[in-house]
Amino acid sequence: METQDIRVEIAREADQELVDAFARMLPQLSSTAEPLDLAALGRILACDADTMLVARSAEAIVGTLTLVMFPAPAGLRARIEDVIVDHAARGQGIAGLLIREAIRIAREAGARTVDLTSRPDRAAANRLYERQGFHQRESTVYRVPLKG
Repeated sequence: METQDIRVEIAREADQELVDAFARMLPQLSSTAEPLDLAALGRILACDADTMLVARSAEAIVGTLTLVMFPAPAGLRARIEDVIVDHAARGQGIAGLLIREAIRIAREAGARTVDLTSRPDRAAANRLYERQGFHQRESTVYRVPLKG
């Protein structure tokens, strides 16, 4: 599979194909993420702040990311969340295709920057993000856990 065989498109509706793709791919990103059903995917897709991109081969959805954009006092904010490429399709440039499309959409919407976070132990992903033009920021992320 080569990247010219991959289409990146916006997911517009929750269907069984998308549910099945997330059932296969989400555990590859997070062992603690809860499975997504039609209703959960429908809520994500219905949210005006979210743009879910999917990378599709001739056979299946092989990757996804969610671009989140929202207005804030300092301007339009854009953030990439949950970049996932199926294990079987990695190394083909699919994540780069998804990221470039997310950046294009954010730029056209008027965002000044696009942020994303990645754990330090995800070395390959971090190298990919740097190749896509992301720079590590001097920042501290704070989190309050809301679920056990």
